Amino acid sequence: MNRLHTEERTPWGRIALVWLVFATLLLALAWTRIRTGAFPDPDDTLRLVQVRDLLAGQNWFDLHQYRIDPGASPIMHWSRLVDVPLAATMLLLRPLLGAAHAELVATVAVPLLTLAVVLAAAGHIATRLCGRNVAVLACLVCGMSPPLLSQLQPLRIDHHGWEVVTVLLALAALMTRRPWRGGALAGIALAAGLSISLEILPLAAAFGAVLLLRWLRDPRERGWLAAFLASLALALAGLFALTRGFGDLIDYCDVVSPPYMAFFALAALGPLAAATKPRLPLGAMLGIVGIAGLAGVAVFVHLAPQCLAGPFGNLDPLVREYWYDHVLEGRPVWLQPYDQAIPAVLQGLIALAAAVALWRKSAPGPNRDLRVDYLLLLAAAFAAGLMTWRSMDFACAIASAPLGWAAYRLLLRFRSARTPKGRLGATLAAIMVLLPSTPVAIARVVAPTTLPEAQVAIRDSGCDLHEQAAALDRFAPVTVFAPLDVSATVLERTRDGVIATSHHRAQMAMHDVILAFTSPEAQAHAIVLRHHAGYLAICTDLGEAKLYSRPAPGGLMAQLVAGKAPEWLEPVAIGQGTTFRVWKVRG
Repeated sequence: MNRLHTEERTPWGRIALVWLVFATLLLALAWTRIRTGAFPDPDDTLRLVQVRDLLAGQNWFDLHQYRIDPGASPIMHWSRLVDVPLAATMLLLRPLLGAAHAELVATVAVPLLTLAVVLAAAGHIATRLCGRNVAVLACLVCGMSPPLLSQLQPLRIDHHGWEVVTVLLALAALMTRRPWRGGALAGIALAAGLSISLEILPLAAAFGAVLLLRWLRDPRERGWLAAFLASLALALAGLFALTRGFGDLIDYCDVVSPPYMAFFALAALGPLAAATKPRLPLGAMLGIVGIAGLAGVAVFVHLAPQCLAGPFGNLDPLVREYWYDHVLEGRPVWLQPYDQAIPAVLQGLIALAAAVALWRKSAPGPNRDLRVDYLLLLAAAFAAGLMTWRSMDFACAIASAPLGWAAYRLLLRFRSARTPKGRLGATLAAIMVLLPSTPVAIARVVAPTTLPEAQVAIRDSGCDLHEQAAALDRFAPVTVFAPLDVSATVLERTRDGVIATSHHRAQMAMHDVILAFTSPEAQAHAIVLRHHAGYLAICTDLGEAKLYSRPAPGGLMAQLVAGKAPEWLEPVAIGQGTTFRVWKVRG
């Protein structure tokens, strides 16, 4: 059945022009950070460290970070899929630019290329859903969405942008003409997304529910769900073999592991079996699909009952209190700064209203069904974003088509308005659709802003961490005892090791870092010595320092910030006028 709204061609040239405009704008706004190599987030910094290790000869299947908690060295939960474009770009450019410049170009170019893919997918989806005239407006919506754009800016090399790409590719696949091929493509896309991060799991469930709805509407559409789940299960297994190998088959809860693969494999068997029987009664079909799904759940619970609490269900209490509860991107929307949350929620509600209007204006038939499917997926993404802020990226991307359609309708109304009042109303409504705070929000993505004290990031402090941390490299390589958000930059700028970064796989080491900085100096000294640290380093005005100091005024961090270092710490001069301070640890 033809589910395409239009046979018009996607305006690729216009989409490329939109990308060029946004890429140029982002480069201009981020130029200072690009020149200094200051990453937006410690995750980006550690991603570069992981890619460097790979290019330096670390085994493809070896995801240990050997300079984190030396001797214990946690296995990272990050996928090699995200390393590939970065490593490939660096290898390609090294003969031309040298290693350092190739690295810089890669960290700038890869996020902008990710932006290009996002805009291309969004424009193509908008063309299929609403028509050619909406494509460019949908791309403009993407480019003016702060939650989405923040994941696609220069130096933002962590995995979030690629997650958005996989969701949009899966969504585009749902608009193809052939159920079996479309379902397979959607399954492969989401398998890649799940291999990158399990954050996509709620959306994968929403895709499955929508494809089941297609089957219920028309038995001839049964291939969608069957192909989707089969390709999802097979692609997950294939990507697991290609990126993780078979040397680490632990039942992890934070990445695709054997229990997850077993669930998807069993869940796929029911739709595949039912799809081979075109005249199967509805009740029998639902029974087969349901039994297979329940079997998958039962096996998952049997293999990994601990995962029912989620990836962070077994997190150390101290780490949860001082770290996880302050990672705003993983928290609900109502805990976010209001100047970020309100525009995103408003945009989502307008998009839902536009999607409803788009559906109601459709004549009965395939196009109307497609728009119902789209509305349901948008609602699912928006709900996920309300519960977990970083999932708002998906909602913003999916919202681009209905928001672009609404903007196009308002543009037509503006052109047809006969009075200044009518034109003003259409203009104000268009501004609301495209986000009232767009110029300020875009600038906030790539420029310093005021955050709650516990959330002050490296880029928002007076700590010249990127430059000053490099001074440590003049000493022989040692282990540096540093706060979590400082440690990633120490790894990137030096040959030193650290105790822990802001990554939960090393939660016991994270526990020790937090405990040391919030404990009296004698207890802190014992912890530092136990980890054989040669130096201790902090940023006195970073949010993490305040987070440790306030509840523990007698703790080590509070004393260091106040300039009262204990006798077992010998000051090390690394520069003048900096809030980055270093001490040598005495035994």
